[in-house]
Amino acid sequence: MGVWRTKDSGLPIDSTGKMFDGAKLDGPASLRRAILNHTDAFLGTFSEKLLSYATGRVLEPSDMPAVRAIERQAARNNDRFSSFIMAVVESGPFRMRRAGAGEPVKSGPKVTESEANVHH
Repeated sequence: MGVWRTKDSGLPIDSTGKMFDGAKLDGPASLRRAILNHTDAFLGTFSEKLLSYATGRVLEPSDMPAVRAIERQAARNNDRFSSFIMAVVESGPFRMRRAGAGEPVKSGPKVTESEANVHH
């Protein structure tokens, strides 16, 4: 709901952590500082995760040029959220995605050979 909580299901929430550079996190203000100090890493990871979500699969190394293109396109528009969405939708991996393996292909009703040969 967007409300700051200190407990979840009656248990205290540990809002502390550490960034890859050793910066300590202890709440929203320190998280904001950490993101602003590493904007390039944040935007790269954001682009990658957004494309992965949009395609419904784990990205491959061959997808990384598309991720970088998404970052560049969004940067030209001041990194607006809508720019990331448009760049993902226009990307090759998104436009060329296929149904996942194991998903049935939807088709019309089955018609037997004898039904197909009936002349009306």
